Amino acid sequence: MESDELRAVLEQHHASSFGWAMACCRRDRAEAEEVLQIVYLKVLDGKARFNGTASFKTWLFAVIRKTASDQRRKHVLRALTMLRAAERRTSADRAEHPDESAYRAEIQNMFRRALARLPRRQREALELVFYHELNIQEAAAVMSVSLGSARTHYERGKKRLRQLLEESEALYESEWGRKENPATVP
Repeated sequence: MESDELRAVLEQHHASSFGWAMACCRRDRAEAEEVLQIVYLKVLDGKARFNGTASFKTWLFAVIRKTASDQRRKHVLRALTMLRAAERRTSADRAEHPDESAYRAEIQNMFRRALARLPRRQREALELVFYHELNIQEAAAVMSVSLGSARTHYERGKKRLRQLLEESEALYESEWGRKENPATVP
């Protein structure tokens, strides 16, 4: 497709594309907008090419889903990288910033507790991908399950881990608020 024709077709499908991006991004508007912008750039720069084997809308929705998944993974990897960097800090750095060190330790403990609460297969899939830097196919081989099963455990594990962390964070913040102002009603 020519660039002008491509732009016109993207404009035609924008409303439904944004709706699908919202669904892929857990109804997070900012994340959906970011994903859609990345998708449009991929399409217009030729990094994602429509080959005509499916309808344009089907192909575009697949690109949106894949991009949203990639973005979620990047965010999780970034968070894990920050945790690893915090663990690598020297004890001298920790002594200089005791409040920051205590906060990081609490976040790490919250993450580990949430990870431990996952079902075994989901926990294994996440650990293999994030801590051991394997791809899903390699994780499936390690776990002796099919690729589809590994993907299912991985996606369900990420979703459940996110829920557990959000619950932990809400609980932590509500306890913090009560400590800061004991007169508040829980």
